[in-house]
Amino acid sequence: MNKFKIYANSEYLKHTIQGYFHTDYVRYGNPGNPDYLNDLKNTFNSYPKEKLHNAATKLYNALKEDLSNFDREFTVCVIPRSKAQNSYSLEQLFFKGVVKMLIEELGFNDGSDYIIRHTDTKTTHLAHSKRGAEYAGDGSMPYPGITKDTCNISKDVKGKYILLIDDIYTKSVNIDEDAIQALLDNGAKSVIFYAIGKTK
Repeated sequence: MNKFKIYANSEYLKHTIQGYFHTDYVRYGNPGNPDYLNDLKNTFNSYPKEKLHNAATKLYNALKEDLSNFDREFTVCVIPRSKAQNSYSLEQLFFKGVVKMLIEELGFNDGSDYIIRHTDTKTTHLAHSKRGAEYAGDGSMPYPGITKDTCNISKDVKGKYILLIDDIYTKSVNIDEDAIQALLDNGAKSVIFYAIGKTK
């Protein structure tokens, strides 16, 4: 597991936050890249069960290795996908499902439903891609406050030590920074961040 800092900026995040990640993300298809993260997105809901199962197994192994190092006092939250949660099938929510499984297995407090998206936003990894931009969907690109505007945030976040998990962290996107600030603004005692992949 690797450490990094998510630095405060004038728009999205008021305080610098400790971050962790499992491996570098060096673009889909490149040697050593955690391509299973893209497989789990199952963007067009067309992947066979075997492919999804293999991807979920790789995610489970990476997450278990790293999450075992965190104090169990943390409440684990998950960055929601870009579209409203009720627009996804179960086969498109395996990332969150694996996190929930490990929350129970490792004994963390379950905050996996503390942030639920109710309004679509653009799928940023597609919006930034020449080939995928047409599939990025409706909704806004990240802006300060987008998490509060498009998600329901549980009142139970108040007073909690939060471990916030995402699949891929990309510094220039700011969706993770915005979610961290939203949790703090809603009363979280502290937030640390973890991603499987960090864009290099």
